[in-house]
Amino acid sequence: MNAAPDNPIWQALRSDHAALGSGDDLAAVYRAEVAPFVGVAAADARCGEALAERLGDRETCYLVGVIPPHVPGWQLHDHGVIDQMICSTAPDVPEGPPVVELGAEHLDDMLALTALVYPGYFRRETPRMGRYLGIYAEGRLAAMAGERMALPGWREISGVCTHPEHLGRGYAQRLVALATRRILADGRRPFLHVSAANTRAKRIYEHLGYADRVALAHYVLRR
Repeated sequence: MNAAPDNPIWQALRSDHAALGSGDDLAAVYRAEVAPFVGVAAADARCGEALAERLGDRETCYLVGVIPPHVPGWQLHDHGVIDQMICSTAPDVPEGPPVVELGAEHLDDMLALTALVYPGYFRRETPRMGRYLGIYAEGRLAAMAGERMALPGWREISGVCTHPEHLGRGYAQRLVALATRRILADGRRPFLHVSAANTRAKRIYEHLGYADRVALAHYVLRR
């Protein structure tokens, strides 16, 4: 059985996403142009020191799950607990407008939407992490969702965002349902992360069949 994603960044970088970053037995990082995520093998000082050596000239990074006690030259800030939710059955797909497979020709639109809704997480090479779907309305990208962390047996749903002027139309629910079904069809189990305080999003995910698996630490690392 494939290991559950208790340390998803580290696990992804040491398996399916090894080519998108660098790492060793102690610490691993995505390339800065791919994602601001880094991970360590264990919550000990040795891993924190190894991580510091890999961070280069970055200014801000994010860790999930396993947190080192100290990273020399950096400050660790508790960003609050996030809930990891998983899904085991294919959800029904709500009716809605046409869905577009997002590619290189849509990158500027993806960057603009994520910068508006979730600034700092999505980079020019983030789409290399997985497949993304979108809905266009009134000539612009109104909503998107896709895949992020990938590790044996598991695939993370992420990049879920809707333009503020298009909220409440069920776009995100439609996209997440389609992305979930595609992951399940690949023989993997979909999971996602959401703030426990984001009750609106959690209700949507629960409606699609997602359930809480574990609460994980979420830290920001700043120089």
